[in-house]
Amino acid sequence: MKLYSITVTGVLVFFFLVGFKSTPSDQKFEEIYVERINIVEPDGKLKMVISNKQRQHPGMHDGHILDPRERPPGIIFFNEEQDEIGGLAFYGNKESGGNNLFLSLDQYKNDQIMQLKQSSNENGDNQYGLQLWERDKKLTPVVLQKIMDSLDEEGYYYQQKMDYLRKMNDGNPINEPRLFIGKKYNRETGLFVQDKSGNDRLRFYIDSDNAPRIEVLNEKGEVIKDIIEN
Repeated sequence: MKLYSITVTGVLVFFFLVGFKSTPSDQKFEEIYVERINIVEPDGKLKMVISNKQRQHPGMHDGHILDPRERPPGIIFFNEEQDEIGGLAFYGNKESGGNNLFLSLDQYKNDQIMQLKQSSNENGDNQYGLQLWERDKKLTPVVLQKIMDSLDEEGYYYQQKMDYLRKMNDGNPINEPRLFIGKKYNRETGLFVQDKSGNDRLRFYIDSDNAPRIEVLNEKGEVIKDIIEN
């Protein structure tokens, strides 16, 4: 019995050591199914997340993980200071009008300022192109999220939130669009330049009737000069 015990113990120790033997760092897989992949540096810092909708990362600023929120599936990128700096998002179904795809680049310590996008509305109309924004540097994602959460609790709807943010920012917008190049939902295709309040001031485009247009607008959105007609 003593010899039997020694033999069995030896065999178990052998398989234990073999089971925990280090494996090669590069392994090949024919196919894998996974809900989320975290790409990290050797020190553990997060660099990229590839995820489905349910497990998507909520975002991060100065290493601080933002409050949980619903986000579409895709890829999110992070810099050395553990800020979210952009990503690729995609979703779509019949109810939303079709596919929606966004490749976004974020301003340092802030949200997106450039986006290559394709989106659909509930009527099935498409809009796609390059969009640029200008953002206030003081309102970081962490600060902005706290304000928006507070306004949500008070029952503010979207436009009321935007008006509130503009008022607290001395009347200046915090994330107004400045330029769009592409095709709009109304089928106008061209270049549209906005002022610091997000209003179109210069349009160079082909309208829905296939006619070329070059327009200059005032702050109220009124066409004050139509170069083609004049």
